[in-house]
Amino acid sequence: MKKSLIALSSVLMLGGTAHAQKVAFEEYDLANGMHVVLHNDQSAPVVITSVMYHVGSKDENPERTGFAHFFEHLLFEGTENIKRGEWFKIVTGNGGTNNANTSDDRTYYFEVFPSNNLELGLWMESERLMHPVINQIGVDTQNEVVKEEKRLRVDNQPYGSWIAQVKKNLFKNHPYRWATIGSMEHLDAATLEEFQAFNKKFYAPKNAVLVVAGQLDIAKTKEWIEKYFGPIPAGEKPVKQTFVEEPITQQLNARYEDPNIQKPMVVAAYRTPSMKTRDARVLDMISTLLSDGKSSRLYKKIVDEKKMALQLSSFNYSQEDYSSYMIIGIPQGEFTSADLIKEADEEIVKLQTELISENDLLKLKNKYENNYVNGNSSVEGVAENLATYYMLYGDINLINTEIEIYRSITREEIRDIAKKYLNPNQRLILDYVPAKDKADSNESELAKQNK
Repeated sequence: MKKSLIALSSVLMLGGTAHAQKVAFEEYDLANGMHVVLHNDQSAPVVITSVMYHVGSKDENPERTGFAHFFEHLLFEGTENIKRGEWFKIVTGNGGTNNANTSDDRTYYFEVFPSNNLELGLWMESERLMHPVINQIGVDTQNEVVKEEKRLRVDNQPYGSWIAQVKKNLFKNHPYRWATIGSMEHLDAATLEEFQAFNKKFYAPKNAVLVVAGQLDIAKTKEWIEKYFGPIPAGEKPVKQTFVEEPITQQLNARYEDPNIQKPMVVAAYRTPSMKTRDARVLDMISTLLSDGKSSRLYKKIVDEKKMALQLSSFNYSQEDYSSYMIIGIPQGEFTSADLIKEADEEIVKLQTELISENDLLKLKNKYENNYVNGNSSVEGVAENLATYYMLYGDINLINTEIEIYRSITREEIRDIAKKYLNPNQRLILDYVPAKDKADSNESELAKQNK
């Protein structure tokens, strides 16, 4: 009886917290097709101006990969009215911060200012869209910047290439098969005209969503948005291609030698459905159950109790078209990558054949309630969530309603989704090994087992 009361109290408390955190917003379209979302939060005198463009690495020419990420850098070079090298000086000089990031699916830019500098933020983002200066000196400068980033984060970073190797082997047809940072050879070969054409095609009002969040005067904000974004020509909305992958029906095996590591790593990767599906949310919960925290099933068994791995985790890498469910482990001592996969498989079989306890399900839902609250606890988080739900999910209201999906997931669904997607014949096994480990380089134990 006591446990039931505690559980009921937890649900009521979290439900109340979630309700209190409901995000209010207003949305509308400009005449040029640009979608605008406003979120008024008077709790602090800050404001974020952000623009998400529906262009990521999946929209690139296979012979010109890296363009989407390159533009994340290039469009800070300057505009017709912001001199080269002045962008960051203007932002910091007015008490602000700014950044940008790129994924396979979208590119996102934002500035955070004191609320009395909202007009400045809107003007700067409109300048990026309306008056970018894309010239050879900017291209050459950012080419070197991107090369240095790749050297630091990929080429010379221990385990820096594992995600690229997973994508390369898990996808055969879809553009998810190449890394977001792309190929330096492709960027070197590209002409200035190609960069200008990419900008014209994808950086258009109809391919963007503007989100303004924070301490706003709504009427004045709308006036400024119309002033700075309204005159931008509509352009054409890019036509998105559809790429279909054939189901994996037999285990794929791949091997990569990394000169920057001394210990091998193994990755089991399963191709899973779009993040927009209910199945993807169930897989999120499965990854949490298996490896989120020291009490999770895989960590407790393989790392804590059996001391078989230095590190082990799993997660559902959610994307717009397909997702990837991954289990990653680094064996220790005499244990091998094959040992880790065997142990992980045993836990997955348990999920496929036994219902998790009601208490485990409650703990999972509590974690997702907490994630929901934390994800909307800052204006920066709210702004990015609003943009993402509008652009990639096609339902902006998910910022308030997606938690209901997680709340409704059942123990039976967790069992059935594990059975549907997480089978040995539906996955890639990547054997990620030290390049200098020649003793095992030709025939690793994992490779022998997978033959």
